[in-house]
Amino acid sequence: MKAVIFHGLGDIRIDDVPEPVIEAPTDAIVRLTASAICGTDLHFVRGTVSGLQKGQTLGHEGVGIVESVGPEVTDIQIGDRVIIPSTVGCGACQYCRRGFWAQCDVANPNGKLAGTVYYGATQENGGLKGLQAEKARVPFADANLVRVPEEISDDQAILMSDILPTGWFGADLAEIEAGDNVLIFGCGPVGQMAIASARLMGGHVIAVDRLPDRLALARRQGAQTIDFDEQDVVQAVRDLTDGDGAARVIDVVGVDAQHAQHGPAKPGLLEQAKGAVEQMLIEPGAHKHGRHFIAGDGPAQVHDWAVACAAKAGTVAIIGVYPPTDRIFPIGQAMNKNLTIRMGNANHRRYYDVLIDHVLAGRLNPVEILSNVEPLSDAISAYKAFDERQPGWIKVELQPTE
Repeated sequence: MKAVIFHGLGDIRIDDVPEPVIEAPTDAIVRLTASAICGTDLHFVRGTVSGLQKGQTLGHEGVGIVESVGPEVTDIQIGDRVIIPSTVGCGACQYCRRGFWAQCDVANPNGKLAGTVYYGATQENGGLKGLQAEKARVPFADANLVRVPEEISDDQAILMSDILPTGWFGADLAEIEAGDNVLIFGCGPVGQMAIASARLMGGHVIAVDRLPDRLALARRQGAQTIDFDEQDVVQAVRDLTDGDGAARVIDVVGVDAQHAQHGPAKPGLLEQAKGAVEQMLIEPGAHKHGRHFIAGDGPAQVHDWAVACAAKAGTVAIIGVYPPTDRIFPIGQAMNKNLTIRMGNANHRRYYDVLIDHVLAGRLNPVEILSNVEPLSDAISAYKAFDERQPGWIKVELQPTE
């Protein structure tokens, strides 16, 4: 079968690989009808999150049809149309029972203290083959597969595999109450879903980015926007919040943040030197040369802005991806403002009942941010356009070739 395969930093290819097979009695094999490209995939290709092995299949978003099941799968049936949540849990351990699916005790073969398991990631994250392929093996199928109602299209469902539940997770972590000023850093796919979720929860949203098409989409969703290439972010937030700052802040950007290219937020020479040191400490092996898959130049940028922009006694939620090598955070400023910091990998499976209800009722419609649908055979060119943040390339669905 065809799949998107990692060969090294800046080097991904469409290869022929063996089809997956049942390896454990709780497995299922899903024939994918849609997958997608995510910013997390770019972290691996750029090397800002290290450790991905050559030969790994990329991707952690999928929708498809169940083709076969192991002998201990009792709920999911052959022929079911399903969403594959990005993070994997067993469904029965102490953490899964409490809703912390991303911290499952059992799913990671590296042991109880190992990291979150998700598709298309490193051996430390379970080593599961990714979903940018024609078929995929899903462990703990009864726990991890979600049946899709007929009323929900594949285009909607693929955005419910990761970005909608992750955006909702960020808004949930931020503890939004009706009337709160909610500041969201990043207007990419997850950022747009965080905007939609925060507004549904009653928040007044301010969104920060530098790309015109993403800022325009945020405004269409009802957010006020700040272009950090044109404005001083901290001052702009204070101006929009009567000097208080935002009660709730959500970082959806992560390690590949970029500094302002011009305007009052553009870093001076000392700040550029500080940023270069931070980049070396946080992402020493990142890809920094060539045209495509270049690491962002401000890995600690959103940390600084988020804490500076937060209101006293506010909450900062971090759902942007940072590698374990990142040990830089303005902890002193956060402590002295009595901030609550909440963060983590999304517990996708926890939210499907409420999210399916919202989508069926029309309160959330994730397909509004789907900008491109491309064949899997064109995935490399789609990756490059998404990596370059070309206008109009906000969220990319991949469809396996029939």
